[in-house]
Amino acid sequence: MALFQEAPTTPEQIEDSRPLEIEPGVVAEMDENEWYAKAYRGESVPQLTVRAVVMGSILGFVLAFTNLYIGLKTGWHLGVAITACILSFSIWRMLLSARLVKTQMTILENNCMQSTASAAGYSTGGTFVSAIAALLMMSATPENDMLGEHLPWYVLVLWTFFLAVLGVTLAIPMKRNMINQEKLKFPSGLAAASTLQSLYADAAEATRKAKVLAYSAIFGAIWPPLIDLKLKIEDGVRETLLPSTIKLFDLLPGTGINRDTGESFKPSDWTVKWDMNPVMIGAGMLVGLRVSLSMLASAIALVYVIGPAGYNIGWVGPEGDTLYAVSSPGRAWREIGLWLGAPIMVASGLLSFALQWKTIVRAFSAFKGGANEGGVQDAYGQVPDTTSVEVPGSWFLWGAILSGAGVVGIANLYFGVPVLLGALAVALTFVLALVACRATGESDITPTGAMGKIMQITYGVLIPQNATANLMSAGITAGAASSSADLLNDLKSGYLLGANPRRQFIAQFLGIFSGTVATVVGFQLLVPDATAMMPVTLDDGTVQQPEFPAPAAVAWKAVADLFSSEYGIGGMHPTHRMAIWWGLAIGALLVLTEKFLPKNRRKYIPSATGLGLGLILPFYYPLSMTVGAVIARVWEKRNKPLHDDFMVPTSAGIIAGVSIIGVIVAVLNVLLFAD
Repeated sequence: MALFQEAPTTPEQIEDSRPLEIEPGVVAEMDENEWYAKAYRGESVPQLTVRAVVMGSILGFVLAFTNLYIGLKTGWHLGVAITACILSFSIWRMLLSARLVKTQMTILENNCMQSTASAAGYSTGGTFVSAIAALLMMSATPENDMLGEHLPWYVLVLWTFFLAVLGVTLAIPMKRNMINQEKLKFPSGLAAASTLQSLYADAAEATRKAKVLAYSAIFGAIWPPLIDLKLKIEDGVRETLLPSTIKLFDLLPGTGINRDTGESFKPSDWTVKWDMNPVMIGAGMLVGLRVSLSMLASAIALVYVIGPAGYNIGWVGPEGDTLYAVSSPGRAWREIGLWLGAPIMVASGLLSFALQWKTIVRAFSAFKGGANEGGVQDAYGQVPDTTSVEVPGSWFLWGAILSGAGVVGIANLYFGVPVLLGALAVALTFVLALVACRATGESDITPTGAMGKIMQITYGVLIPQNATANLMSAGITAGAASSSADLLNDLKSGYLLGANPRRQFIAQFLGIFSGTVATVVGFQLLVPDATAMMPVTLDDGTVQQPEFPAPAAVAWKAVADLFSSEYGIGGMHPTHRMAIWWGLAIGALLVLTEKFLPKNRRKYIPSATGLGLGLILPFYYPLSMTVGAVIARVWEKRNKPLHDDFMVPTSAGIIAGVSIIGVIVAVLNVLLFAD
């Protein structure tokens, strides 16, 4: 099999490359033999072409910045497949109109492009918003002015590359079993396939979606130069043209009395402000009302109940100093909200994982194999041999050995993880990735947080008082497992469109290269030092909020700190200890309540993830996300067809516009407008 295929050029080739006349939802119900007979496009339809991989690599490179930006802001990692499909289709139409290319990219080429873009834009960035960011924060000490120390760039490149290859490789033995034979739903993969099918069926609709995405991106792109670019000079200090937040709510009553001055705190002291950056509004449109309202509810509780209580409670710590659970209002979300919010997410994630025991059992059932013994012909009258269509087991074997060895070697050399325990982490990663992929296929929810916490707890016992090893061993599992699950969504899309999975796998592998470069460069540009993710107390006592709260990294760091502390949980402030137990109880209660309530009432139960995140983010983020979710819900109620067609392009465009220009602004601030 040649590595790349030739793009269609003749009218006959273009006609042969038209989309299937069968809807993806119908293909999803076919058994494997029926799929070969009616859906598989065989070798006659090009998909792995140079132009598809180049386009996917470019879009994946850009979308990797987007995901890194939004991940450091919210802790979420958003799928990029649908956005990449719309962008690719639209860009190619423009190139065709300008006569810069001869033919439109076919649907299977675009699907191949999607695989490359997903590998680049999604599979390489997860560890940067969790383990790597947490490690940078842990390295911040008074000796280095709380700036922290970045890992060497070559370590980050190798670590990211090998983890992504491991994630892609682990998907190989799961694909045929979960997609071909068990026909798991993989809802995001079905949505991406349906999007591609609709783009190629209705050019006018595709153009409208592309315009909506472009206009939304332009709207988002306006804001970073205004609120982040330090163009003005006031009193010898560089300032932005507009403030990043506005104190709109200081007319409302505040809570608490400043113990140093005796003055009442204002709502803005507790981060109750309006965020001028619309990126969280776009994220809220995607996340939905239940999660966003849960975030807002817990954020309000932090501002008006939990934070003030923690501010007033002092305790003589192990060193004899008087410690307060909250040192200042602006740090409440990090100093008390963290210890309540993170346990809520840990308990809910682990208990939800445990309650999926049927999924876990099915995940470890024997894989079915075999060639196309029935001799069933494909859609072109040929009898395909699955051994030449499916990804061979040898690719899995060698990929796992080489990428696993790379991960273990780097973990040992740079993170202090013993070789045997590193190998154990890779083995456990395969086990947990198997479960994570099945959970994604059945529910469209990848329990990445639970995967990471299982590993943190495991290595907290195996390697106590070694926070670096704790973080990075957990990062192996979280990064590779989420990567595998996302790439199975892409393979599901290809299956529904009749694509060749072996060529899709190659496209996914090739996407890793551009994604690795984008995430490593992007992380060091967006986060030049640890202060970008940590609150800073200024000389006048006010707290400067971080540009990137990095909630996922904060939660990971909290667990690592707990296991590595000399005193353990016993040396913590009593209020923090109480918050941990309350958080664990609340998280478990929410999961059990949702499990046993009738289905029609479950929507009224707060989201455990939302409650946890609302406690470990500055107030203005949950507020903006709720505004976005309300906009999306009102839009849906008033015009559901319009909402269904254009909500995703609108929100994705806002996020992409802010993120891409935000990266450029960060570079300009470092190179041209530094103080």
